[in-house]
Amino acid sequence: MPRRLPPLNALRSFEAAARYESFTRAAEELHVTQSAVSQQVKALEAQLGVRLFNRERQRLKITPAGRDYLVEIREALDHVGAATERLMQRHSAGVLTVSTSQDFAAKWLVHRLARFAAANSGIDLRVSATMHNVDFAREDVDVAVRHGDGHWPGLDATRLCAEQIFAVCSPKLLAGRNRLRRPADVLKWPLLRLEDQSKAWEQWFTLAEVAAPERLPGPVLNRASMLIDAAIDGQGIALARTTLAAWDLISGRIVRPFDLSWRPAGTYWIVCPKPAASIPKIAAFRQWLLAEAETDARRLAGATG
Repeated sequence: MPRRLPPLNALRSFEAAARYESFTRAAEELHVTQSAVSQQVKALEAQLGVRLFNRERQRLKITPAGRDYLVEIREALDHVGAATERLMQRHSAGVLTVSTSQDFAAKWLVHRLARFAAANSGIDLRVSATMHNVDFAREDVDVAVRHGDGHWPGLDATRLCAEQIFAVCSPKLLAGRNRLRRPADVLKWPLLRLEDQSKAWEQWFTLAEVAAPERLPGPVLNRASMLIDAAIDGQGIALARTTLAAWDLISGRIVRPFDLSWRPAGTYWIVCPKPAASIPKIAAFRQWLLAEAETDARRLAGATG
């Protein structure tokens, strides 16, 4: 059998009016008009078929039936309030499960986790690095950092940062007999690349106005994080995107040998189901991510300015 429940606003109006025995004071507490409270109570009486108040000489007096009903309604509203508070506390703190790609986790996120923990001691962060885009309806994940164009139906998406693609290498490659002095010098070194990055190198050579070789020298890897790590080790020159290269550029482990870059079609986005976007712990994580990305952008601009 379905529950026979009066509207919540009517119950709140009745409870407040009963405590004060005044529609006016109830209206002040609920931040509505006196007329609104009166109408809500009249509608409740009509639904119940019971008079809850007597109006005597411009005074409001609760009836015996209304007094009995008040005891039960007050207890029920207290239960609803307590349950709501507990739920909000769980959302504002507790476990926060984050899904990211393996590359983003390895090259951007893990280095910063101590800073997030220091600023958000009540949040127990869990990071899940996977190859697939999380299904929020089926998986126990609160928020994700996802690469793409930002268009995912039903999800709230906030761009993490603007990105560029550019060549990076170890500082060691800027010295010595085969040092990089002009764009054509990249052909003296292995060109580290992803499995699908041959066209990206072609685009780089076009920007550099250098004839691209028919066959690109150097190993092919399947993870962008591996590519950057190989460049750090001095094994060759890689093409990297701003987000994944930022930490190592700022620390000086890699450098940009040439001022050649372009904007990629996709970038990183902070995503979660739209109804969850304002949950305090998710909002806190989003703001922290954005602040970290903004700090990176300032430091990178300072390093190249």
